[in-house]
Amino acid sequence: MASLSLPKHSLPSVLPSQTRKDLLPQSLKIFSKSSHSQFYGTKLTHFSSSPIPSSSSSSAKNVILAKVKKGSVPPSFTLKDQDGKSVSLSKFKGKPVVVYFYPADETPGCTKQACAFRDSYEKFKKGGAEVIGISGDDVSSHKAFAKKYRLPFTLLADEGNKVRKEWGVPGDLFGTLPGRETYVLDKNGVVQLVYNNQFQPEKHIDETLKILKGI
Repeated sequence: MASLSLPKHSLPSVLPSQTRKDLLPQSLKIFSKSSHSQFYGTKLTHFSSSPIPSSSSSSAKNVILAKVKKGSVPPSFTLKDQDGKSVSLSKFKGKPVVVYFYPADETPGCTKQACAFRDSYEKFKKGGAEVIGISGDDVSSHKAFAKKYRLPFTLLADEGNKVRKEWGVPGDLFGTLPGRETYVLDKNGVVQLVYNNQFQPEKHIDETLKILKGI
């Protein structure tokens, strides 16, 4: 019986030797250039083109889950303020305290939020409340930020984000950006509100004032 033979190299290669980068859809490429985001209020610097991480990726595993919740007493802390003085959370016991964590000084969203707290500061004072802003910036950055925008409240330097981690402030964008979260503590140091809104920084002020009226 006659046999059928095929010429060599007649079958096309099914799998290419390597995936071509130019075949990746543009929707999977993020933050290829340094930019400022008015929504997230932080500095995005030199992210390389890469696919969005899956839930099993290492970055997703590193997302901080919220630890401080309504009804709990948060961990105490002692940090330097914009004048280089040590400030402890316990110092404010006996009065309501608004503690807000924000990504960074001098970013659009964070500046809007700080100025909104400034513009409503008299309302907080009338309610007997203290306002404390915390970010990973150093003392000199806070001093310049407070002076430039005439901020009348305390800014604390959480360099290394130790307190942020202890409080379990969740990050945004798969944990790559520091989160924006506000806590309202009553006179006994118990949390009465946990509010997270990265996209509308000014809303933090409205929500905290609502809660302060009832405590």
